[in-house]
Amino acid sequence: MKPVQGLHHITAVASNPHKNVEFYHHVLGQRLVKKTVNFDDPGTYHLYYGDEVGTPGTIMTYFPWQHMRPGRRGNGETAAMAYTIRPQAMGFWQNWLKKSGISTGERQTRFGQDVLPFTDPDGLPLELITSDDPATLQFWADGPIGASDALQGFHSVTLWLDQVEPTANLLTQQLGYRFIGEEGNRFRYKADGNDIGLFVDILHRPGQPQGQFGAGSIHHIAFRTVDDTEQLEYLQKLRQARVQVTPVQDRQYFHSIYFRSPGGVLFEIATDAPGFPYDEPVAELGTHLKLPSWLEQHRPAIEQRLPEIELKPVAPAIP
Repeated sequence: MKPVQGLHHITAVASNPHKNVEFYHHVLGQRLVKKTVNFDDPGTYHLYYGDEVGTPGTIMTYFPWQHMRPGRRGNGETAAMAYTIRPQAMGFWQNWLKKSGISTGERQTRFGQDVLPFTDPDGLPLELITSDDPATLQFWADGPIGASDALQGFHSVTLWLDQVEPTANLLTQQLGYRFIGEEGNRFRYKADGNDIGLFVDILHRPGQPQGQFGAGSIHHIAFRTVDDTEQLEYLQKLRQARVQVTPVQDRQYFHSIYFRSPGGVLFEIATDAPGFPYDEPVAELGTHLKLPSWLEQHRPAIEQRLPEIELKPVAPAIP
């Protein structure tokens, strides 16, 4: 049983699907690799963004619940997520975001790396963190950002917690993460891999208010496991440690188990297989509304409820 290899995907909530697509697809240069529905709420889209094929470790997903009230950041949630960029791309991103009407915060240094903070249209805190570490992904050549400046998959997520140790123990004892350092009240843990999406940061905020879920909130973070067999081993291991874990859920493009960290953050372990080309050719990813077999009979009603999303031609970025 291998330790977790890093982040598989991150799922958040938006209030407007059109603004969401415009931002992630056209501004951040992430391909819309799958357009489906929330399997538990089929009247809502589930949108997946990533590299050309939706490589695990690049996949940002959204439930665009229209008219949902904004969330409020606080303890007990994943309060920020970060993408990796190459160090030489920082100037490009500062200019590109400004030209795209996106305000950025002041550049910071964290664990020796440059960090550029900003937010998505619903206020979700995002960061760009510079690194020359390996990134095994497939560049989306038809996107708006050139290869040298493009996002290099996930870097990390930041959890806001009242206590560090209980969630840290879950990460290290059950999922194979290693504690690698601290800066102030930030504690960093690294997955047992050498690729993308390796880091989980815990920001220690004792006695601070709890977060309020809403638009701009991260619903859950998912960790990578290779296949069904390995996932079942994690299921058994977590249950032996008295962690309450769901049965395996079929999410069409991966299989999932869910559980909450001691700090209240919703975690998932997802399989790499079968992946997003499972029901669409790579060239057509994200262009069709894909439904699981058990919802296909309801397609007319589902399509009537969903707002139409039209993918406009992608314009190349001008530095």
